[in-house]
Amino acid sequence: MDNLGIIAAGGPAPGINGVISSATIEAKNRGKKIIGILDGFKWISRGDTSKVLDLDIQNTSRIHTTGGSIIGVSRQSPLATEETFKNTVSSIEKLGIGNLITIGGDGTMFLAKTLYEHFGGRLKIAHLPKTIDNNIALPDYISTFGFETARDVGAKIMNNIMEEARTTGRWFLVITMGRRTGHLALGIGQSSGATITIIPEDFEEEKVPLEKVVAILEGSIIKRMSMGREYGVAILAEGMLDKIDPVDLGLMDKDGMGRIRYVDVNFGQLLKKALGEKLSEKGVETELVHKRLGYEMRSANPIPFDVDYTRKLGYCAVKYLLGGEGGGALVYVRTGKIQAIPFQELIDKKTNSIKVRYMDRNTEAYEVSQKYMIKLRREDIETPAILKELSGQTNLSSGEFREYFSKVFR
Repeated sequence: MDNLGIIAAGGPAPGINGVISSATIEAKNRGKKIIGILDGFKWISRGDTSKVLDLDIQNTSRIHTTGGSIIGVSRQSPLATEETFKNTVSSIEKLGIGNLITIGGDGTMFLAKTLYEHFGGRLKIAHLPKTIDNNIALPDYISTFGFETARDVGAKIMNNIMEEARTTGRWFLVITMGRRTGHLALGIGQSSGATITIIPEDFEEEKVPLEKVVAILEGSIIKRMSMGREYGVAILAEGMLDKIDPVDLGLMDKDGMGRIRYVDVNFGQLLKKALGEKLSEKGVETELVHKRLGYEMRSANPIPFDVDYTRKLGYCAVKYLLGGEGGGALVYVRTGKIQAIPFQELIDKKTNSIKVRYMDRNTEAYEVSQKYMIKLRREDIETPAILKELSGQTNLSSGEFREYFSKVFR
């Protein structure tokens, strides 16, 4: 088992090809055979070892600036059944892979950890943090690769949407990708200057009623109307689907890794309907448009930051695996130097899953994001003059307005 394998799982993210390119070139220069495992764990979990690509300098040297993945991705989990796991293990042995680079998010990292423990040191694994969600617990708030490109692409799209909103006098409800956390939504919102951004970390409670989220949006729309602007853009992280009471959302299908398939939930339509009804009840007339921002960001060509970042990551992964430093760790670059965190240190002992990095509300970074949003604040409904101005945009009395919107602050 002397070959080096590379596998990418989960969803696409800008920079996968950069990792494949630099890792292949470095491994080839060290005299290794490099096997690209196609479509994540999909085929090897079925015991099919024919779906592979021999990687060399010729077919990888110029792919680092391109989006997508030349070896594909998938969400197929080898942990689905005992048989699929056994197939995965036997496939790795059959391919003669002794060193494996896994590219993915928290789910793929858990799979990498499980494989590493099963092989008991016979298979060395370096996991590289790939996700536009930016939710892997890297120290010093280091980004996962793909995040900066996704934010850049998302912000450029949002700038166009904001101009559309201004020109047409409408409100846009934009749902962005971001499983469980709000890093991407808030990053796009801050970069583009969206009117308001709502993320799961905004709420201390475990579950939030849909009506509270709707009331927050109502407040933003009404407050902006009181400023003479009847248009705006609200961004909501799709991770809010994990935060909102499931009773308000209905049943949802799961993906290959047993997680909610956000793409199958029309969160934007649900919000538009509920928000439209509540505004109409208050005599507020505005045109609402919903849009989902997702696939446009995942397979985009990486910006220079991610091109450079992933070149370092691929090189460092090979150096870590072949340099005698060990195996079974998350590999990243910090202050220009290779760093490795053993898989066990990344496990949340309460849930036995990979730790998730959430937005830290106790930072100036989060504080700044809140300061530059147009949203209803407690002092608005407690200051008589402001309350009168706001309620004047509706058919509610000042008392009714204060009573209704007080739910936002509970």
